[in-house]
Amino acid sequence: MDSATFRLLGHQFVDWITDYRQRLETLPVMSQAKPGDIRACFPKTPPAVGGRLKEVLAVLEKDVMPGITHWNHPSFFAYFPSNTSYASILADIVASGLGVQGMSWQTSPAATELEEVVMDWLRQMVGLSAAWTGVIHDSASTATLCSLLCARERASGYSQNSKGLQSGEAPLVVYASDQGHSSIEKAALLAGFGRNYLRLIVTDDVHAVRMDLLKSAIESDLAAGLRPCAVVAAIGTTGTTALDPLKDIAELAKKYHLWLHVDAALAGTAMVLPECRWMWEGIEASDTLVLNPHKWMGVGFDFSAYFVRDVQHLIRVMSTNPSYLRTAHDGEVKNFRDWHIPLGRRFRALKLWFFLMDVGVEGLQERIRRDLRNAQWFKAQVETLKEWELMAPVTLQTVCIRHVPEPMRGDEAALMRHNLEIARQINDSGKAYITPSVLKGRQMLRVSIGAETTERRHLEALWGDLQRFSSEE
Repeated sequence: MDSATFRLLGHQFVDWITDYRQRLETLPVMSQAKPGDIRACFPKTPPAVGGRLKEVLAVLEKDVMPGITHWNHPSFFAYFPSNTSYASILADIVASGLGVQGMSWQTSPAATELEEVVMDWLRQMVGLSAAWTGVIHDSASTATLCSLLCARERASGYSQNSKGLQSGEAPLVVYASDQGHSSIEKAALLAGFGRNYLRLIVTDDVHAVRMDLLKSAIESDLAAGLRPCAVVAAIGTTGTTALDPLKDIAELAKKYHLWLHVDAALAGTAMVLPECRWMWEGIEASDTLVLNPHKWMGVGFDFSAYFVRDVQHLIRVMSTNPSYLRTAHDGEVKNFRDWHIPLGRRFRALKLWFFLMDVGVEGLQERIRRDLRNAQWFKAQVETLKEWELMAPVTLQTVCIRHVPEPMRGDEAALMRHNLEIARQINDSGKAYITPSVLKGRQMLRVSIGAETTERRHLEALWGDLQRFSSEE
């Protein structure tokens, strides 16, 4: 492809994306494709002759689009929001065009230094002190793994530099809420702690970790000769956006010398609002923190913000520094390859820069407040009808509900089938997409609000459909 063709096709593809975004609301939210449908549209062998990129737009429309679930649709209420703003799309184009490999300062100084700038902007935006330093990761899953690796090495006196976890010493133990994200369990396993030494602590009526049980678990492990190592606090659990009592957990972590990692993947965005920062009171006592601007905020995936207090410990754990990566400037600059697992790094900082230049902090705050207001409106509608139940407090933007017809009350098996059928009808209709989930043995429907273009009318339509399908089922 020559530059003239690239220019022509580039304009066509940008126009296509713009047209797609403009008609997004008319499309079925969840893909209606069946397993194998999309694969069957494509040849089994690769194209032998090139020069056919002009054909791609037509194939995108005909064969790819039926297999797309539209995460930026205004009636996308499933999982958590995954907003990709126009500004972020443009930044991805620029990042790909530049083709930067930002593993070291020297490989592209702007990639490192702009990341320093925007991560400090983000630190200020969410009200963290200057004691924190941020780095961009791909996802909260890898950030949590990094934190548990740092916890392991601190507790073991940097055992990775000798026998590692084969030293024969007493096992290390990790603690987390039983409502925490599955990435915590995965990180504990990948970091070598072992499933037998991961304690998922039972939660209370509002689905926050019970401090009495956490303390009891730590003391029981100490009495058994084990080594309590780390605790992960959830500020906004995946199921219900429950808030663990961070201040109390921090005090317990200090008493027992535990590493404290805070998972605020979704809820971290809410901290851009000063009135929401009570949710993570005690944050300054934690060791590491992760939040995902690629969820609710609007910075397109992948962009996870990882904040640490002890940068040198992180570097000591994550760095290998072979001779072929060393440069003359290493002592005076940040080499972000040593701040996480991958060596290679995309120029992700552009996405946060473009996004903030477009919306500004005040514009972002207004949108977050809009979503919080919409969640409270939806909660109020549920409370007006006796056959609908709230399953959890509505602290953020997720509303957890279920339909409980009087004849089914007390019959959890029947209620599970009934609510799953409501979710199926909603999702199959194409009008909206919600996530069914199970909370402590009870089936529920999650309505997670926060797409950039979601307005009150989209929630009104969803509420109407929920009532209609619940009465028809």
